[in-house]
Formats: sequence, structure tokens, C-alpha cells
Amino acid sequence: MDSIIVLGGAGYIGSQACKTLANAGIQPVTYDNLSLGHESFVRYGPLIKGELLDTAHLAETIRHYGARCVMHFAALASVAESVTDPASYYSNNVAGTLSVLEAMRAAHCPSLVFSSTCAIYGQPETVPINETCAKNPINPYGRSKLICEQMLKDYGTAYGIRSIALRYFNAVGADFDGEIGEFRENETHIIPRAMMYLLGHLDEFVIYGSDFPTPDGTAIRDYIHVRDLADAHLSAARLLANGHAGGAYNLGQGTGYSVRQILSAIEDVTGRKLPSVTGGRRPGDPAILVADAAEARNVLGFAPRYSSLRDIISSAWNWHQKAHPQRNLPYTPARA
Repeated sequence: MDSIIVLGGAGYIGSQACKTLANAGIQPVTYDNLSLGHESFVRYGPLIKGELLDTAHLAETIRHYGARCVMHFAALASVAESVTDPASYYSNNVAGTLSVLEAMRAAHCPSLVFSSTCAIYGQPETVPINETCAKNPINPYGRSKLICEQMLKDYGTAYGIRSIALRYFNAVGADFDGEIGEFRENETHIIPRAMMYLLGHLDEFVIYGSDFPTPDGTAIRDYIHVRDLADAHLSAARLLANGHAGGAYNLGQGTGYSVRQILSAIEDVTGRKLPSVTGGRRPGDPAILVADAAEARNVLGFAPRYSSLRDIISSAWNWHQKAHPQRNLPYTPARA
């Protein structure tokens, strides 16, 4: 594994995976159209600007670097947006992944680590959720990822492309060195939105949904630090390089926190008060998502080291303050 092609390597999780690969002595080659990613996050290897749907260009990139593995992070990932604009999700996530698989087939690249999601489970019947639970996604985002997972299985059977799909729960936190973090033009995630509000870059902060069937009425999620996710991707790539047949694994802590618990922890770390304004639920949001990650522990050696609430929130707060500390100015990611 001298080189790995990282699709979406200029994004939040992809850039952290690139740093992890570089630290392990593997060259990450970022392939990204920069529509959602940031060129300033590409610090650990070359950047190839390209589209997922440009199969020929992607295949040539794989050949040029002699890559035997691809990591695929290049997806649209907003539940609410997928409900209002499903066409974009099926085009980018499903057709895009088909293009990736065809490029790999053309370039004789044998292995893929795929960024999947707990959204494929929908509203689970039992919690915590293990990999055998029913897959009943309740939004187009989850459905697009489930279709992709089914495609991976079919390509494995027919063409021998081995893959590991990693089903994230909630990716959070930032690089502990403060180099890269979570930044989107239209941020929807609770922790970065809270940070942006506290730093004066959002005019309002709203809790979406206070009537879920949970102890405090707010949604419960399993939060996993992005560094732990990146480490799991490296483990998956190594397994595939050693001939592992592939599979699908949950990545989470196995502990759920409500939105109000997260906000309380943010206030403790930052020493600043957040408003308690509540709004309606966002379309497609289940009440509780908590992982059973026993299979990932057994197969990948997955053991989260950075996912305490304090580590998650402290790393995010440190990065957001460094990225743009001044109030009432346009919010932009830190530059190299």
C-alpha cells in the first residue's frame, strides 16, 4: 500500500484519513472536485481535481499512482437535504459509486473502503444496533448508502473487488493538532453549529425536535471522534491488503447522548451559554441511534481512544477558535 486514492479527501473525514495514512507511511492521493471540500485541507499528499462521474479520469488516476486500494468519502450526507432533493443524492451517491467501481474494475484495483452510515437502519427496532438488524432507511440519504452497499456485494461476487463498508454513527471532533476540522458552507450538525454560534458566526441556534420519545425529548446519538474513524479506515485497508474477504461494520462507541447532554458538555468546555430555543423535528430524523460495535472490535481491532465527550468537544472548540476566532466576520476554514 504505497498509495491509496482518497475520494473526497478534501472533506472533513477524508482529510483526517489522509493525515492518518501519511503518518502510517502511505501516500494519500486526494481526488476531489472541491464542491464541498477545501483545498486548504489537502496537506498530506497530492490533489487531483476530478469528478466521481468521470470514470475514465478516475481510472487513469488509479493507474498512474499504482493504487491497490480506494477510500470513498465523496458523498452528500445531509438527511434533511436528501428529503427535499433526493435526485442529487441518487446521482452523487449511487451513480457516483457505480462510476468508482467501474473505474476500479478498469484499473484492476482490488479493494475499496467505503464510507457508509447508520442511516441505513432507519428507526431501529432494538438498541444498540448490530449489523444483523433490519435495514429500513427512512430517508433518501440512508437509502442511497444501502443501495451502494448492495452494489459492493455484487461487484465482489462478479468481479472480485473486495470491500469493507464502515457504517458511521455520528462523526465529530477535530484534529488534535488544529490543522483540519469540521466546516461546511451550510452546516447542519449540532456541535459545529454550536461552536459557530458561540463565536458569532450564526445569528441563531435552534434545537431541532424536543418531542422525541427519549428521556429529555431530544434525539439520542452515538458520537465517535473523527480520529477514531480515520484509524478504522487504515485498519480496514490493511485487512483488505492482506486478503480479507470484506464486510460491513458499525463504528460507534456504544453509548448514546441526547442533544441536551451534548449542549451541556459544550457549555462546560467553553464556559459559554447556549440558548434553549427549540424547533420542529427535521424530516427523516430517527429518535435513537446507538451502535453495537462488537464486530468492528473483533475484526478491525476497533477500540475508540479519542471519543470521550471532553476530547470530542475540546478538539472541536480548539479548531473552531483557530479557524476563525473573530466575531461577525465570514466564517472560513483555516488556511495552510
